[in-house]
Amino acid sequence: MTRARAFWLQGKGRGALRSEDLPELRREWCAVRTMFSAVSPGTERLVALGRVPEALSEEMRCPYMGGRFPFPVKYGYSLVGEVVAGPKDLLGRKVHVLHPHQDICVVRRDDIRLIPDGLPPARATLASNLETAVTAVWDSGVTLGERVLVVGFGIVGSLVARALGSGPETDLEIAEKRADRRRLAMRMGFRTTPTPKPGAFDLAFDTSGSPAGLQAAIDSVGVEGRVIAVSWFGTRPARLDLGGSFHSRRKRIVGSQVSRIPGALRPRWDAARRTDLVFRLLERPEFDLHVGPTVPFVSLPGFFGALVRRSPEGLSPLITY
Repeated sequence: MTRARAFWLQGKGRGALRSEDLPELRREWCAVRTMFSAVSPGTERLVALGRVPEALSEEMRCPYMGGRFPFPVKYGYSLVGEVVAGPKDLLGRKVHVLHPHQDICVVRRDDIRLIPDGLPPARATLASNLETAVTAVWDSGVTLGERVLVVGFGIVGSLVARALGSGPETDLEIAEKRADRRRLAMRMGFRTTPTPKPGAFDLAFDTSGSPAGLQAAIDSVGVEGRVIAVSWFGTRPARLDLGGSFHSRRKRIVGSQVSRIPGALRPRWDAARRTDLVFRLLERPEFDLHVGPTVPFVSLPGFFGALVRRSPEGLSPLITY
């Protein structure tokens, strides 16, 4: 196990599988043979378009990333596999690791997260995006009985909706322009609309990936309403209309990002405790509805060529090795 194949973005929408040397397997390091990885369509689409702001190039680096932004770059952050070399107590264990798309990788022991027995490895690829969703719910301060809107039913929006179902009772609605995603949301049991009613909600999450979605979230909340801005636009500017009811109704916009635990929770929570929570949530079989479509590893170059033009069907593309 001295070489691996990895997916690299070489230019806007252009990717290739490259053969590369693996680092030496040192003490307290592991070799992981990949079973699955997940593409996070929103973030990875912006990376594939070369839209990572230069000022954020260090903050946006993911563990074990290769190259640099914009290109060539090896990027990705949800990989599940089996430990095939390293510490004896880990051999054969299924693990999740923040790592780009690659068929075998060598990682530090401290960077792997053991997948609980009984949790299907394919479902475990949702862990990274579910951490984003859980953090957004924490940032919202959602309370019992609130009218809640989720704008955008991509993978993060769908997981926010699912996570809300694990907390206080709320009156939840999904706003989604795409008919195929509204149908998927309804199959999961969520109420949907293409256009939310202005001022009707206490709380709104923008997970749409578009400035128009953020504007819809702002317009949807009433007096003292909160908007949780989860979408990341990269270098794309977001032009917002704040001249209407935004100031007079004292609306609030809260930025949410997974890299930091919300301040009020930080004295008691850390990333490891959050991961434990995420794996407990993922024990529920309904999360399987969020996984897919399936894409063979060898087809990733073509998949990313299509991704820069349009988000795929389904929610969380599952890369098979």
